[in-house]
Amino acid sequence: MTDSRNSRKVRTGVVTSVSGAKTIVVTITERKRHPKYGKMMTSSKKLHAHDEECTAGVGDTVRVMETRPMSKMKRWRLIELVERAK
Repeated sequence: MTDSRNSRKVRTGVVTSVSGAKTIVVTITERKRHPKYGKMMTSSKKLHAHDEECTAGVGDTVRVMETRPMSKMKRWRLIELVERAK
């Protein structure tokens, strides 16, 4: 039981929107090399995350963890605020 809980995905990203009560949208950007041409590409994903205390604001760097489905879109929850927006 504890092994499956410890193997949950953890991602770090930037809050791009505070949409509704207790919900934030986190954008995760990843730089990876193109398989054929070798050029560096930037790909991004948006994750809807649960923020219980409503602490995160737009521009903050946060760490989110995968969790059970909390609503139609929310599959992640906020673990910690890494850095506040400047």
